[in-house]
Amino acid sequence: MKLTHLLTSAALALGLASAAVAQDKTKIGFIYVGPIGDGGWTYEHDKGRLAVEAHFGDAVETVYQESVPEGADAERAITQMALQGADLIFTTSFGFMEPTLAVAEKFPNVKFEHATGYKTLPNVSTYSARFYEGRAVQGHIAGKMTKSNIVGYIASYPIPEVIRGINSAYIHAKKVNPDVEFKIIWAYTWFDPAKEADAATALIEQGADVILQHTDSTAPQAAAEKAGNVVTFGQASDMAEYAPFPRVSSIIDNWAPYYIDRTQAVIDGTWESTQTWDGIGPGMVGIGEISDAVPADVKAEALALKAAMADGSYHPFTGPLKKQDGSDWLAEGEVADDGTLLGMDFYVEGLTGEIPN
Repeated sequence: MKLTHLLTSAALALGLASAAVAQDKTKIGFIYVGPIGDGGWTYEHDKGRLAVEAHFGDAVETVYQESVPEGADAERAITQMALQGADLIFTTSFGFMEPTLAVAEKFPNVKFEHATGYKTLPNVSTYSARFYEGRAVQGHIAGKMTKSNIVGYIASYPIPEVIRGINSAYIHAKKVNPDVEFKIIWAYTWFDPAKEADAATALIEQGADVILQHTDSTAPQAAAEKAGNVVTFGQASDMAEYAPFPRVSSIIDNWAPYYIDRTQAVIDGTWESTQTWDGIGPGMVGIGEISDAVPADVKAEALALKAAMADGSYHPFTGPLKKQDGSDWLAEGEVADDGTLLGMDFYVEGLTGEIPN
């Protein structure tokens, strides 16, 4: 009888110890707008999640849900993750902003991090990267490499982040090639390979021999490869399977250091609501290898531009610049303020077409 008691007590103690270990793990959740195999945006966020696992080992548990539509579905998915005991949840798309806020208000003890948004709460931070710095490098290369003087741009949604990118690429293409023209197709999706391929094909048929994209799949790369002499750039990830041509360089989003830092803050109990917007200098935006398909002098210029942005000696939005309607925006040497950039809803002078509502 006593032996049974002892065994039961031991089993109970072991069970309690296991439960305590399980409870000690910090649970980190990730909500993704696309599949982790998209080769672009979500793929890089998931690399950040894996970096958290590698860095913290058994101290953390990570969970994720991929291909979550923006809107009501997102609110359900985030709620479910909070109910499952997540301590920190990263919601990784602009359209997750309102759902994140709604869930955060119901779960004040859970910490939330929203990518590319601008609204915070005491338990909601925002973070984004200055992708427009990478677009400046791409624009420079595009302006130098186009032979038709037509650059195609596959845009996702008409939000400031995307408009900033178009403007930055155009400004820097125009600087080195006054004859350059941008043709823009709005895909109204972040990830839809069929739509993205159709957009790339349509732009190529309109004479574009350089394609830039702010969508997440490699479908435009494949369309360019099929067409022949069309230059492309990786979006959010290296997309190196299409290097050295058509993919001649890329913007790489490096989320791992941020994810590790914010997870550490939750573990330490030092997490606070913050707003982070980092670029090439701090390493959140990377420029993928510029392939030998780019002439050596153009590559050198692009790397010099990257270095100047990294050390803060150059800002991509430096005057003189006018708005599309011809009105003055930035005087000679004047630099755009973050508030204007974060709310950007206009094209710069020279771009044609209207921004959809």
